[in-house]
Amino acid sequence: MRHTFSCPLRWSDMDAFGHVNNVVFLRYLEEARIDFMWRLAREVGSGADGEPFTGGSVVARHEIDYLRPLVHRHDPVAIDIWVTKTGAASATFGYEVLDGDTCYVRASTVIVPFDLKGQRPRRLTPAERELLAEYYDDTAASSGSGS
Repeated sequence: MRHTFSCPLRWSDMDAFGHVNNVVFLRYLEEARIDFMWRLAREVGSGADGEPFTGGSVVARHEIDYLRPLVHRHDPVAIDIWVTKTGAASATFGYEVLDGDTCYVRASTVIVPFDLKGQRPRRLTPAERELLAEYYDDTAASSGSGS
């Protein structure tokens, strides 16, 4: 299953070439990831070990494939986010930035849960694993969107 985030575009997102700057896509992905890890996780509710991802997380890696330029418009783009891999102390998210059948970006991010108080990485909690399992999809990259 995928989570879809509706992401508005800002006029300031464009660069001198008239399309959304490559760095801005990282912000779009971050907004989708935060929506998933904070808003969606709160809707799911808390289990015996608390709400998922309240302890914090850090980004360990980003990988982005820019497939076509995106120009500013008033309608938001859809950002699909899903889980492609989980480890003991990490999770990998996949993304597609979409407008209908058009895919502008495919990307992935590895996050590491983080103990803010102890200032060190930590393992995924059972509640986090449960949430991530609901959105696991290892076939999404071959979905054929956008080409």
